[in-house]
Amino acid sequence: MFLYAFSSAKNKDRKVSQPIIHFKGDNNLFLTHENVSKLLIQNKESVKNKSKETLDLNDLEAALNSNQMVKSAQVYLSVNGQLTVDIEQKKPIARVSTHASYYIDDQGSYMPLSPNYTARVPLVTGTVEKNNLIHVFKLAQKIEADAFLKKHVIEIEQTEKSTFFLKFRQCNFTVQLGSLKNLEKKIMNLKAFYNKALKEKSLNRYSNVNLQFDSQVVCTKI
Repeated sequence: MFLYAFSSAKNKDRKVSQPIIHFKGDNNLFLTHENVSKLLIQNKESVKNKSKETLDLNDLEAALNSNQMVKSAQVYLSVNGQLTVDIEQKKPIARVSTHASYYIDDQGSYMPLSPNYTARVPLVTGTVEKNNLIHVFKLAQKIEADAFLKKHVIEIEQTEKSTFFLKFRQCNFTVQLGSLKNLEKKIMNLKAFYNKALKEKSLNRYSNVNLQFDSQVVCTKI
């Protein structure tokens, strides 16, 4: 009984060690280990060397999850006082560059830019509001999931009426996508045009590629 009581008291008095921080997924660190350590604050003090008994893991997780670059965070504390943090960062799929600059993540949510790393994703220009990303997110999501589009699309322009223009890497033409209605059909027509023009070595002869018609691609030559 005495040994158990002594062991329990000793365990309660253990101090928390320097946190071990793990980042899940790829190595693109929008947050650094130092950034995460600064978020691990309780009562305005660092968690390192605090007593295990005074540590509130729920508060620490809430502080980490409140960061807009964090998708999810979990905090663990071992018997010997080792604090471990698992961080999954948000994944950006487009970068808005209008009167404000920020990412749109793969859940369609706002994500701030990071001073630590810049993602290579399509730029979004035109008329974009942070509280209404549903249309541009749907298009960015399609581009992210499609190997052809992901390779070629470098810019998405959204108009006030939520119609879209695309710009391709190393091509002079603008793709006039229009609304997102019949998007799959439009993308199929775009791929057919691109492959045909590539074969004919005529890609740079066009200034505009209009996909708004159901059964054809209307091109304007330079």
